[in-house]
Amino acid sequence: MRRGADRVDAATPAHRDRAVDALRAFAILGVVLGHWLVTALVADGGGLRTASPLRYMPWLAPISWVFQTLAVFFLVGGHVATRGYASARARGTTYGPWLATRMSRLFKPVAAVLVLWTVMAIALLLTGAEFATVHTLVKLALSPLWFLLVFAALTAATPLLTRLNPLWPLAVVLHVDLLRFGLGGPPWLGWVNVAAGWLVPYTLGAAWTRGELDRRRAGWLLLTGGALTTVMLVAGAGYPASMVGVPGVAVSNLNPPTLVAVTFGLAQCGLALLLRDRLRRAMNRPLAWAAVALVNLSAMTIFLWHQTALMATTATGLLAGRLPGLHTLPDGLGWVAARLAWLPVFTLALTICWAAFRSYEQGPRRRAGRPSRVVRVHRRPRSRGTKAARDA
Repeated sequence: MRRGADRVDAATPAHRDRAVDALRAFAILGVVLGHWLVTALVADGGGLRTASPLRYMPWLAPISWVFQTLAVFFLVGGHVATRGYASARARGTTYGPWLATRMSRLFKPVAAVLVLWTVMAIALLLTGAEFATVHTLVKLALSPLWFLLVFAALTAATPLLTRLNPLWPLAVVLHVDLLRFGLGGPPWLGWVNVAAGWLVPYTLGAAWTRGELDRRRAGWLLLTGGALTTVMLVAGAGYPASMVGVPGVAVSNLNPPTLVAVTFGLAQCGLALLLRDRLRRAMNRPLAWAAVALVNLSAMTIFLWHQTALMATTATGLLAGRLPGLHTLPDGLGWVAARLAWLPVFTLALTICWAAFRSYEQGPRRRAGRPSRVVRVHRRPRSRGTKAARDA
C-alpha cells in the first residue's frame, strides 16, 4: 500500500493544488456520512417509511452542521470550473467542447443509477410491494440527482459567472426570505433560492480563481460573519437549527435553501479557505494524498450510490427481522449507538456498488500506457513513461 501511495505521490505534478482535491473529497464524504446518520428507514407493517433522528432528538442538530458540506463542494466546483474554462480558452478550446466534456463527466454515471432503479421499481411493484414503500426507496435513491441538475446548470453558466460578485445572489436570497417569511409571500417563491443560494458559494469559487480570496483575512471574514449571522437568524428569527431537512417539520433550511443555509455555507467556505495551507501540508503525505486521490477518482460513483448502499443493507437486514439502528424508530441514544455500528456495513455495501459501477465514471480498464481521465501518461524516448495526475 505504501509503495502504491508513493507512486501516486510521485506521479502528481508539483503545480497541482492538492488542497482543492482534499476539500472536494471531504465535501463528498461529509454528505455521505450525513445521509447515513440522519436517514432512517423504519419498518412499519409491511412497508418502509422515512424518519429522522433530528425530529425526535432535535438537540442532535449540530450533527448537521458538521456533515452538511454542499457549500464547500460548490465553492470548489466554482473554482475548478472557472479555472478550467480560462485554461480551455487559453488553449483555444471553445465553450461547446469544454461544456460537453464536463457534462459527460457529470452525467455518464447517472445512467446506471436510473436504469437500475427503474428496473427495481417495476420489479418491486410487480411482486406486490406497497406503492408507498417503492416511492420512498426511489425518492431516496434518486435524491442526489437534484444536486447534479443545479451543479450542471451553474457549470453551463460559468462564462457568465466568472465576474459575478457573490453579494448579488446573496441579496436575492435575502429578499426571497423577507417576502416568504416576513411578508407572507407564497411558499413556491422559495424555489428561487435553489439557484440563488448555491450561486453564492459557486461565485465565491470564481473569486478564489481571480485571487480575491488569497488573503487569510477573507477566510476569517467569511467564517466569523457567516457564523454570527447564522446564530442570530436561528436564535432571533425562528429559522430551524438543523441544516438538513427533517420529515414533518414545516420549514427546511435546505429544501429549498434559506438565508440561514447560505450564511452557514459562507462560514463553511471561510473555514475551508483558512484550512488550505494545512491541507496542502497534510497532502504531502503519500498515504493521505493517495486516499484523497482515490475519492476524487470515484467522487460521482460514491455520491450517486451511497443511498442505494444504505437501502440495500436495510432491505437485506429485514430477512433477520427488525434490527435496531436499521429498521427501528430513531427516537433515542440506543438508535444512535446502533446506527454508528452499522456504518462499516454501509461502507462495505458502497464498496460493492463502487466495484460494480465505477466503470461508468472512470471508463473501462485501459491497457498500460493509455491515458485515463484522471491519470495522464507522458512518454519519454526509450522508457516506459511516467504518470502524472491531470488537473481537475
